[in-house]
Amino acid sequence: MKYISTEKLPVKMWLEEIEDGAVEQIKHLANLPFAFKHIAIMPDSHQGYGMPIGGVLATKGVIIPNAVGVDIGCGMCAVKTSLTELDTLTLKKIMGEIRKQIPVGFEHQKEVQDVKLMPKANEMEWIGQSIEIENKYPVISREYHSALKQLGTLGGGNHFIEIQKGSDGHIWIMIHSGSRNLGKQVADYYNKLAIKLNEKWHSSVPKEWELDFLPVDSDEGQAYIREMQYCVDFALANRELMMDRIKQIFSDAFSYTETETGNKTSDCRFEEFINIAHNYAKLENHFGENVWVHRKGATLATENTIGIIPGSQGTKSYIVKGKGNPESFMSCSHGAGRRMGRNEAQRTLKLEEEIKKLNDQGILHSIRGVKDLDEASGAYKPIDVVMENQKDLVDILVELTPLGVIKG
Repeated sequence: MKYISTEKLPVKMWLEEIEDGAVEQIKHLANLPFAFKHIAIMPDSHQGYGMPIGGVLATKGVIIPNAVGVDIGCGMCAVKTSLTELDTLTLKKIMGEIRKQIPVGFEHQKEVQDVKLMPKANEMEWIGQSIEIENKYPVISREYHSALKQLGTLGGGNHFIEIQKGSDGHIWIMIHSGSRNLGKQVADYYNKLAIKLNEKWHSSVPKEWELDFLPVDSDEGQAYIREMQYCVDFALANRELMMDRIKQIFSDAFSYTETETGNKTSDCRFEEFINIAHNYAKLENHFGENVWVHRKGATLATENTIGIIPGSQGTKSYIVKGKGNPESFMSCSHGAGRRMGRNEAQRTLKLEEEIKKLNDQGILHSIRGVKDLDEASGAYKPIDVVMENQKDLVDILVELTPLGVIKG
C-alpha cells in the first residue's frame, strides 16, 4: 500500500503508479470538508470525471453524483455452466445467436420489453398517470418508456459478453453492462442540479474540482438517492435479462429430444447467478460511523462476498471472495483498469500486433480495425499485477480464460 499524507485526509493506494491527473483528483477528494477517515484508491485506478475510476470515497451528510458516475449501477454478472468443453464451431454458433438476440453499442430493442421485468414494476407502470410518482422519480418517469427498449441491451465502450473456460474445468458466461442511457440521464440531471445549488450556496468546494454535492437530508439529495437506486436495480435487471437469453441460447445449442418421452431437454445446466455492481453510493457503517460510501469503478469486498474482477479481452478474469479489509472500506478493484485513454490507444497501439496476440491464444475476439484498439488488451493494465496488488482485499476462487468475446 502507498500513502499520500500531504492533504487534509490520508490517501491509501493499492498500486505503484498512477497518472498525474488522477493524483490531482485524489488530492481534491482528500480535501473535501465532508470526506471521512481516508481515501481508498484501488489498483485499477485511473483518471475520471471529478473522481478517479477505481476510487472509494466515504462522506458524511452529502452525496456526490460525479463520485458515482454516469453509468449508475454498471457491473458484472457471471454464471457457471455444467459444460466442460466447447468446440470452436459450437462457440461460433452461440456467439452468432447472441449477436442476433442482444443489441450492442447504441442499438436498442425494436420492441418494448415486458414491464414486469422493470424494477418497481407495480409502482412505475403508472408513470404518466400519477403526479406523486413523477415527483418522486422526475428523470425515471421521463425516460421510463425509452428504458423499456434499453432493457436487455449491452451498450458500448468497455461493455462485453464473454464465454470463458474456468480453472475449475467449466465453461462460464460473463457480462459487463450497466443502466444504459437511463443512468446517464439521471447522472447528468443531478450533477447539473448540484452545480446550480453549490453556486447558490457559495460552496467551499471549488467548481473546477467537479465534485458538486447534494445534502442527503435535502429533497434534492433524497430524489437523487431514489433515482440512483432505481438505476442500480435497472442495471441488474438489464444484466439478468441478457443472461437469461444467453442461457437459453446455450440450452438450445445442447438440446435433444428424449426418445421415450418425446420431451426436449438439454445437457447444459447452470449454477447460481453472481452479480456485483461498481458505480453507486450506499449508506454503510465503517469505523463505527454511518457514512455514504461512493464506489466509482470499485466493488464491494466484504468478508465472503463473491465478486467478479474482469481483465481485458485477451487476459484472464477472476471470481473472487472478499476479505472485508476495513482499510479499503471493504472494497476491491472492478477490473484491470485503463493504462491509456481511448484516443491514445487508437493512435499508439499496432492493430496487427493486438490481433496477433488474440489469435495466438485462439480467442474469438472483437478487434477488427483501428477504432477497436481502445478496447485492445494493450490499452489496459496487466491484470496479474492488479490482482497481486490487492491480495489483502480478495482471494481468488476461479481463474477464467477467454474463449470468445463480444464487445459493445
